[in-house]
Amino acid sequence: MTRTILIWALVLAFGAFALQWLEQQFLLRVLSWKIYAGLIGTAFAAAGVWIGWKLAARARPETFRRNDAALSYLGLTGQEVRVLERLAAGRSNKEIARDLGLSPNTVKTHVTNLYGKLDVSRRTQAVGKARELALIP
Repeated sequence: MTRTILIWALVLAFGAFALQWLEQQFLLRVLSWKIYAGLIGTAFAAAGVWIGWKLAARARPETFRRNDAALSYLGLTGQEVRVLERLAAGRSNKEIARDLGLSPNTVKTHVTNLYGKLDVSRRTQAVGKARELALIP
């Protein structure tokens, strides 16, 4: 942590020094205002791209491994797992029924069975518990 703080302090100090030097060169009329503005704009754009790149870079998640022991312990069927995956994707009962070629009432029955087997009362709870148990990615 201390190393990171020191590195960022040096980077910021260098940046402040560079800005002061550029300003001095501009005030002494060594640089025209177009070059001065262009250098500052380029520096800030490059810094923004670099910071964005660092913030957006994420480690690749490891491959998902379904908890088969929990599946068998809870007694979830393959169809219930498929319904649960679509619940996690935020789909409605009608959309799930269309995706799986089932009637909406059958999907409603599967959802009710899932609630009972997972011991929950809402969709968000079912998805959360399923993720905790590694039943869905």
